Amino acid sequence: MLILHCPYCGVDADETELAPGGEAHLKRFGPDSSDEDFEGYLFHRENPKGVHFERWRHANGCGKWFHAARCTTTMEVFGTYSAQLTEPPKEICDKISGKRPGWSWRIFG
Repeated sequence: MLILHCPYCGVDADETELAPGGEAHLKRFGPDSSDEDFEGYLFHRENPKGVHFERWRHANGCGKWFHAARCTTTMEVFGTYSAQLTEPPKEICDKISGKRPGWSWRIFG
């Protein structure tokens, strides 16, 4: 079972208390965007085998959105952090790099 730490209320919540929100750190395009930009936002997503950054909502708790870094193959969670951050905190990137030599953060979108 997936357990994520809510960075807002401090609760370790299992996946039944959470709602997934898809890929984190996407540039979101709205109604005034070009068709190509909106298509890219809507349909073209990363689906990596390995480290992935995701949005989650503590639905049955504080109700706030946050980001999580986890491995899609092992379900290992590297950390969670505020949804207001535009990139993962250095501590989480260092933790991932320590376990996955050669890994580096790259901005999606």
